[in-house]
Amino acid sequence: MHKPLLTALLLIVSAPAVAAEEPSGCDKFKWPIDHARAALTAPDRTRLASGSEQAALPSTAITLALVAPADAKLPTPPERAPKEGTFAGFASFRTAPKAGLYTISLSAGAWIDVVQDGRVLKPKAFSDATDCDGIRKTVKFELAASPFVLQVSGARENALSVVIQPADE
Repeated sequence: MHKPLLTALLLIVSAPAVAAEEPSGCDKFKWPIDHARAALTAPDRTRLASGSEQAALPSTAITLALVAPADAKLPTPPERAPKEGTFAGFASFRTAPKAGLYTISLSAGAWIDVVQDGRVLKPKAFSDATDCDGIRKTVKFELAASPFVLQVSGARENALSVVIQPADE
């Protein structure tokens, strides 16, 4: 009688740990990441300081320098409060090339906020996986052809690579 009860308790206790595990490996992303991964690991990434303003989306990935959240002066409070000891930063883009669905991919784990027309955009989809060299997270946003701000927070390192591409790439 005690053995079935013990087995049931062990299953209940271990279930949350299994459910909390993140997907591991490049094949675990929900959509193809080849173009984003290649851009994020290419040597020609544009280096930007936090707070930089760009006329348009760069044709390459960017490496965004990050600072302590208190020093980042993010234009909009992040949707998720950054943890102590993490880094944050932002870049402004005067225009998107054209309105549409865009994929924003990061080389490392962090929270992404996209602010456009004074409001934080809700992601249309996201995917992430550990143990995939060069890419950690990818999120899709519907952008209008108007200025927007990309905010990154909760990063463990003081820089990360970002690529913004039309979602069909």
